[in-house]
Amino acid sequence: MSAPPAVFRGFANPVDPTPHELRTWAYAPDSVPLTAMPPDWDLLVSGDRLIATLFDLAMDTSCPARRFAMHCLYIYAADAIRTGFKAHPRRKLRKLVEEAEEEGDEQMAIWAHNTRVLLARPGLFDYHEWCEGGLVRHSRRLQ
Repeated sequence: MSAPPAVFRGFANPVDPTPHELRTWAYAPDSVPLTAMPPDWDLLVSGDRLIATLFDLAMDTSCPARRFAMHCLYIYAADAIRTGFKAHPRRKLRKLVEEAEEEGDEQMAIWAHNTRVLLARPGLFDYHEWCEGGLVRHSRRLQ
């Protein structure tokens, strides 16, 4: 993990933030609260372009916006699996899951486990749990 950036100066385009902007914001999330972001900002940033940054933020237990990053990982995984990997590459998701299992803490291990469960049983998808933060707010291992 890189050291937290010193000062967040805002997003040039909040609908399409750069990895640097997202990382800088994540260490000072009160500077621009989520309520000030565009509608469905979590869905907008949970794509391939920012997933490595979001993953790094979720892996950092000291990141103030870690819960948001975890939420975005759940969105990314669900989107990949529900679209049959048309939205996001299987290889990329598999790599993230393996890294979370090998190097992550309990929260990351739970995300990896839940992603594997959804992969094996896509019918378990529940929009509230995966895309509205239910599995982040009420962390648990799916059966």
